[in-house]
Amino acid sequence: MNPSFDPTEIITDAPTRSARLKWVIVADRSAPPGQLLNAVACISAATGAAVDGLIARGGPDADGFDHPGLPWAGCSVLGASAEQLVNLRAKASGGDGLLIIDMPRSAQTNRIYDDYLAELAETPVAEVAATAISILGERADVDALVKRYSLLA
Repeated sequence: MNPSFDPTEIITDAPTRSARLKWVIVADRSAPPGQLLNAVACISAATGAAVDGLIARGGPDADGFDHPGLPWAGCSVLGASAEQLVNLRAKASGGDGLLIIDMPRSAQTNRIYDDYLAELAETPVAEVAATAISILGERADVDALVKRYSLLA
């Protein structure tokens, strides 16, 4: 079961740190910029689709152009080494109530989605190399996992 926000928790006029759930993306600092940005964009879309209440209402600008909703609870994008990503995924997988969405490198090298899925089906989880990992869960649990990582710069 994926963590989600109850409608009563969606408080868009409060700081993001007041949200019960925390969302982080940890990306491989050594990945080429295009692959890194692609990975972050793809796992952000998957996370937004998987978590009820993460995307807030949108609104119009002063000229009346409507802007779709964005994640109201925020998201920090942190950097790590490829080895740290493997270790982080292993640790996060042991946590109850965490949503983990990764971007395996094979998803970025296969041009046919079914080929990616076939390759993934033959790869043990410990050997899945990821460009980035999205983790969403209770704030204290996520903080404990990522406390030593800094913002991606």
